[in-house]
Amino acid sequence: MKKCAYLTMRDPGDFVTDYDLSFAAMAAHGWHVATVCWRDASLDWNRFDAVYICTPWDYPQHLQQFLEVLQSIENSTAVLVNPLALVHWTLEKTYLADLQHRGADIVPSRWFDDFAEQEIADCFQAFDVTTLIIKPVVGANAQDTYVLQQPIPPRMLAMLRSTFLQRAFFVQPFIDNIRTEGEFSLFYFGGAYSHAILKVPKVGDFRVQEEHGGDIRSVQPSAALLAAGQHVLSLVEPQPVYVRADFVRSADNRFLLMELEMIEPSLYLRMDADAADRFAAAFDHYVSGEIS
Repeated sequence: MKKCAYLTMRDPGDFVTDYDLSFAAMAAHGWHVATVCWRDASLDWNRFDAVYICTPWDYPQHLQQFLEVLQSIENSTAVLVNPLALVHWTLEKTYLADLQHRGADIVPSRWFDDFAEQEIADCFQAFDVTTLIIKPVVGANAQDTYVLQQPIPPRMLAMLRSTFLQRAFFVQPFIDNIRTEGEFSLFYFGGAYSHAILKVPKVGDFRVQEEHGGDIRSVQPSAALLAAGQHVLSLVEPQPVYVRADFVRSADNRFLLMELEMIEPSLYLRMDADAADRFAAAFDHYVSGEIS
């Protein structure tokens, strides 16, 4: 059988995962899957035919090491999935600005390389809102993500200064539908739509991840949402083997892109009976060279 390594964490803690649901589907395509800790320096990547960037969700805290590991895989005989070029591009969320320039409808954003109190205050006026959200350019699972309301209390400003001083970040208007309707996620394998979910935060929170109490529901996306997802995906080159596109509905009923995750998104395979089969088929076709 062909050998595939799934990059994982040594200790997943409270993270919810379901990548194991793909094992049988991968086996049906001739793949033996081994889960390996991405930080295991003893691994010889030449032992594997392919490596899937599965759940290395602690990588933002070890970014340089993570990139070195991926480069080692790239230098081996194993095929890295997704391709390293896409990883490098989406590692920093400034890729959203790239997509906007290409024609994507994203949540309005302002980008900063360092923290300055006045510049944050100016964002309220620039976006004409009373609530903002601030996020690191490199981050995952809503870590170091904060909702800000005007005026920002001195205690919060001190925390923001400590968190973002000499660290790239971006600021967006907070979209109210995150709390009232939720965040839509569309999943694509090999460029084809697979399934969709709606993530709704718990009462009083804005974070939609399960680890923060979010409610996850399988949904049938509207034609408008599917069109938005397909348009965004058409702007990406090369096409990813797997991708999750997150959208929120704006006040004027447009679907705005929040994130296009092509590194290590949770694929929510448990939310669709055929999702694991679609993933395995796209994976196998890519590694075998049937798609590019």
